[in-house]
Amino acid sequence: MIDYSKVLNPTVTDIKPSGIRKFFDIAATKDNVISLGVGEPDFQTPWQIRKAGVTSLEKGRTKYSSNWGIMQLRTSISDYMERKFGVKYRPDEEILVTVGGSEAIDGCIRAVVSPGDEVIIPQPSYVCYEPITRLAGGVPVIIETKAENDFKVTPEELKNAITDRTKLLILPYPCNPTGAIMEREDLEKLSEVLKDTNILVLSDEIYAELTFSGKHHASPASINGMWERTITVNGFSKSFSMTGWRLGFACGPREIMDQITKIHQFAIMCAPTISQYAAIEALNNCDEDVQHMVKEYDMRRRMMVSGFNKIGLVCREPRGAFYAFPSIKSTGMTSEEFCEKLLHSKNVAVVPGTAFGDSGEGFIRASYCYSVEHIKEAISRIGEFLKEI
Repeated sequence: MIDYSKVLNPTVTDIKPSGIRKFFDIAATKDNVISLGVGEPDFQTPWQIRKAGVTSLEKGRTKYSSNWGIMQLRTSISDYMERKFGVKYRPDEEILVTVGGSEAIDGCIRAVVSPGDEVIIPQPSYVCYEPITRLAGGVPVIIETKAENDFKVTPEELKNAITDRTKLLILPYPCNPTGAIMEREDLEKLSEVLKDTNILVLSDEIYAELTFSGKHHASPASINGMWERTITVNGFSKSFSMTGWRLGFACGPREIMDQITKIHQFAIMCAPTISQYAAIEALNNCDEDVQHMVKEYDMRRRMMVSGFNKIGLVCREPRGAFYAFPSIKSTGMTSEEFCEKLLHSKNVAVVPGTAFGDSGEGFIRASYCYSVEHIKEAISRIGEFLKEI
């Protein structure tokens, strides 16, 4: 018999599975569950995007593309980034099309981080940054962002986290799970801390289109002095409701992008061709569809935040992404305990804040990318649960 404990990579076996999927999997075994757990838009991919994918099949466009991606798509990405966020990238050498934003994040970290390098990661934040850092041999350095600072990274926190081993800073804004955003003046303050260093920045902007309350996303690469140190990651899953199409992209200086593309070349080869043709249509002709979805999310956002506050769970206003992050500290329960009891007693699935880092203790994440009826019923059941406990 093989002793698997002796043959498997201990770095991998020591990594815990995603806390998001844990509760999703439990919910899938139960009937009549209202789930606010998974961050997947409930909108269909806009029809013209689907049609472009179908057309590409009908025309037999099913071959490999360039490792970098179809040039027409890279040109559209270049135009999109300049039009939306005021950042210029050359389509021929500074833009890589990837299998979702997740591959872009993985490739960036692996291309930059050597064993022993430190990576600064603000938390609570998306679940992949810390495990990927460890897989690359890097050392995660956690900044525990605070509710009283609207879960933003402050210049003081960044300064205190930097050592002579710091290689990379991850900026996950708009933030999953907190809904926090970093405004231009916030980023300018961070840029002052980073100037005269060789520290790179990975800016995960997958929710860049989803900002509210009159706030527009500011890309770190658009800040004076930041372009040369920033790798920008984005994709089509959230803004265009294209989760299953698995398409993202990374943009940055050629010197960095060459190395990320090398990893992509050997690990992936190229992103799905059909999805790439669909994405061209998304970028060129679907602004109105995105605006419609953002307007709907905004309405649901206000409804959810108001609902949580009314039933006694303090919930700050999320200004980006599509998640609320209410505090459950008043219940005296841990985040994990609250979510388990809620799921088993009221058939409502939310995600414990600790799935996004230890600093998420005392919070839960609830997604509002669900229907109004779905959200109302979930809030009602959570209210009943609070009364009973």
